[in-house]
Amino acid sequence: MIRIAEVFHSVQGEGFLAGTPSIFVRTSGCNLRCWYCDTRYASWEPEGELQSVDSVLQAVQRWPTHHVVVTGGEPMIFDELALLCQGIRDLGRHITIETAGTVDRDVPCDLWSISPKLSNSTPVGYTSDTWIEQHEQRRKQPAIVESLMQRGEYQLKFVVGSILDAEEVLEYLKELHGWSRDRVLMMPRGITSQELQLQTSWLTQWCRDHDLRLCDRLHIHWFGNRRGT
Repeated sequence: MIRIAEVFHSVQGEGFLAGTPSIFVRTSGCNLRCWYCDTRYASWEPEGELQSVDSVLQAVQRWPTHHVVVTGGEPMIFDELALLCQGIRDLGRHITIETAGTVDRDVPCDLWSISPKLSNSTPVGYTSDTWIEQHEQRRKQPAIVESLMQRGEYQLKFVVGSILDAEEVLEYLKELHGWSRDRVLMMPRGITSQELQLQTSWLTQWCRDHDLRLCDRLHIHWFGNRRGT
């Protein structure tokens, strides 16, 4: 059984497949507590019912769309994720898994969308000391990120809200082995078009200076920050 917050049909707004019509399977539950999380209903306050793999696959088949994104929360915390992804693959679909890279599982996947969490994610002042400590202990797992990268196509998405955050990405990459520059995406933090435009006002030049890719959050511009998009 996997707890599911929602299954919906939309257009991918981030990463290499931006602009691609996609089915999103959003699992509910997370082992981190990023203070800026914009899907709290799948992490901080997980919603949704436990569903069988078969019922989730039935939901996926409502649309003929080729690309399926398994996201969260953190989908990698679920033991039955491999069964779900194998079922999606058996349907002939392309699978993207969105993960923070803190849990290692052998799961069928066509594109690993890994978003390692920086120190800017730690929820100081937002939750209990226990959760702050757990988040800080779990968020940075370069060995797991490397393991996932070695399993196929991948993209590394770093959420940044300041130049200090961006500089931390450079330090993180020094610790990470086997990464390719063209697979590193710098994504501005924000849940409105105005916030994203403010961040990209400095991040665009920074990416140019450091030869790294800028990754906007296009779904925010298209739909706003709302569920089902």
